[in-house]
Amino acid sequence: MAYQGKSNGLTGRRTFLKMAGTAWAATLAPQAAFALSRTDAVYASAFRAPDGSYGVATLTEEGAIIERVPLPARAHGMTYSPVTNRAVAFARRPGTYAMIFAPDGSMEPVVITSVEGRHFYGHGCFSADGRLLYATENDFAGNRGMIGVYDGTGSFARVGEFPSYGIGPHDMTLSGDGHMLAVANGGIETHPDFGRTKLNLDHMEPSLALIDTTTGALIERHAMPDNLRQLSTRHVDIDADGKVWFACQYEGARNDLPPLAGSFARGEDIRFLELPEDATLALANYVGAIAVNRRDGLIGLASPKGGTAVTVDAKTGAVLKQERLADAAGIAPAAHGFVASSYSGQFGGTQSKVAWDQHIVRLGTL
Repeated sequence: MAYQGKSNGLTGRRTFLKMAGTAWAATLAPQAAFALSRTDAVYASAFRAPDGSYGVATLTEEGAIIERVPLPARAHGMTYSPVTNRAVAFARRPGTYAMIFAPDGSMEPVVITSVEGRHFYGHGCFSADGRLLYATENDFAGNRGMIGVYDGTGSFARVGEFPSYGIGPHDMTLSGDGHMLAVANGGIETHPDFGRTKLNLDHMEPSLALIDTTTGALIERHAMPDNLRQLSTRHVDIDADGKVWFACQYEGARNDLPPLAGSFARGEDIRFLELPEDATLALANYVGAIAVNRRDGLIGLASPKGGTAVTVDAKTGAVLKQERLADAAGIAPAAHGFVASSYSGQFGGTQSKVAWDQHIVRLGTL
């Protein structure tokens, strides 16, 4: 299902094809090559196939699968560096693998494993120059969040780490100048001995942290207000003005109607997005993914529990579109607003036999 925005703009497909090269495009099956030639954007998303195996697919905005790469287990979030043409699929928490690959098949996939005493939290991002890969991790013995730092170009070896300055870091994103990471510390304590069980729902500590990428030092930290301590900060994105947008999942009473998203700029307090009650109800206290369309000034929210995707004007906070999408999973900027996926196999306007996982990454700029 595609969610319409305000303008056409330039195609991101050209950016991706410039990196991947025409030689790769020439190796595609005719149907895939035709679909690629007619799309405005190219994406990647993890999936589960009908036979129960897992993989990651490169696909068009309309949902046509171009290529597939097998994964060792279920993945969650993804990231991509347009500088190096490297993508990463991170294992679903509490998984311990991340797989680095080139969407054009120009390198053999590389699987790395988290160090002893850690597991990945499902998200990460590249440095601006693509030379480093940052990953959210759990130091479960120390009950603290960490950011693992990896070589992003060659061996993908672990080269350092620094704190996330919170518990349960989930998603993070990089500022436009590359000097700062915005990290969503969900505030939920977990331990791999207990799988995905949440161990501290009665004393959660959700927060948002801005961290210097050069030194690993904390720039600033925003804790959730005392009356919203059960509002887990989960996913983040940054708009064209450098404002951090965040989305939350509420662990309190079902009949509560807390704010589920908000924003802040460096040096400012957080501001919650005041959605209409019907939109808040439709999101079912659970935003599973957030995306910013920087060119059009739009915010996209998707809720698998609510089966809803919402498009919001970033400047006014007005809801521009609210549509039902059963099992809504990922959302990402498109040539016209957003493209969304579902666990039941929908991507753009196409129904697939695979089950798309939680997140989508756009390959190329908007």
